[in-house]
Amino acid sequence: MQLHELSPAPGSVRDSKRIGRGHGSGWGKTAGKGHKGQKARSGHGQRPGFEGGQMPLQRRVPKRGFNNIFAKEYAIVNLAALNKFEAGAVVDTEALIAAGIIKKSYDGVKILGNGKLEKALTVKANAFSASAKAQIESAGGKAEVI
Repeated sequence: MQLHELSPAPGSVRDSKRIGRGHGSGWGKTAGKGHKGQKARSGHGQRPGFEGGQMPLQRRVPKRGFNNIFAKEYAIVNLAALNKFEAGAVVDTEALIAAGIIKKSYDGVKILGNGKLEKALTVKANAFSASAKAQIESAGGKAEVI
């Protein structure tokens, strides 16, 4: 296949709507804009969220609290989920994704101490809860912060 032989899929390319080109075109006279009014004028338009002078929704809804834009969002993994791995395995972000325990790592992975760990594993994560770290080490494994 050559570059000049390529063509778009059938039906994917349409002619542009040529408005204001006479009655015969179907888009003549008012060119699809109706009769007069703000939206018929050139350069018309309101800002997004404008409700005709009514108090807009984003101002009517109550605001509460504080949203920290610098907060780290961790993918959470409980210890019980780590029993899926073989004893002595190295558990890191890639292994967790491959095993289907997490879908993506966000800003990192945090291991929480919910459940019981029955195997000695080397766990590499961005953060550990104190109980998770203690339980991993009591099972004979290692908790490494990356």
